[in-house]
Amino acid sequence: MRITLFAVGRLKAGPEKELAGRYLDRFVKSGPAVGLEFAKTVEVAESRASNPETRKREEAAMIEKALPEGSLLVLLDERGKALDSQALAGQIGQWRDGGKRDLMLAIGGADGLDPALYQRADLVLNLGKLTWPHQIVRILIAEQLYRAVTILSGHPYHRV
Repeated sequence: MRITLFAVGRLKAGPEKELAGRYLDRFVKSGPAVGLEFAKTVEVAESRASNPETRKREEAAMIEKALPEGSLLVLLDERGKALDSQALAGQIGQWRDGGKRDLMLAIGGADGLDPALYQRADLVLNLGKLTWPHQIVRILIAEQLYRAVTILSGHPYHRV
């Protein structure tokens, strides 16, 4: 299964980009052994529309445009479902084992996500009740993708 990370906003050079890259590189190297492949990161500029609703709508259109046909869509949103690492790995494994070919994880813009995306999403996931800067969300989800690979492969990186 190919996994794409979509983000509204670009990571600038610096420690956040380096750390996210380190976890994505680990995922790239270890994912194929368990049937997971990192397809790409898609970064788009935030909408410059004058109101939040229009910005969310425009950013949603960018997500839809980047979404591979037939792809699963996971939205990262503070109002989403809280899963632990085992459950997230298990869900990814179920999708993979069910023959799903593509999965996109989407990080929305500062205004949040357009309501229409929630209806399209296969999962809305939160990373806790705290509010996180988008740069840190990118690191957290990159690490969780790598952790999912280690869980699915039985590697000791994840200790219960």
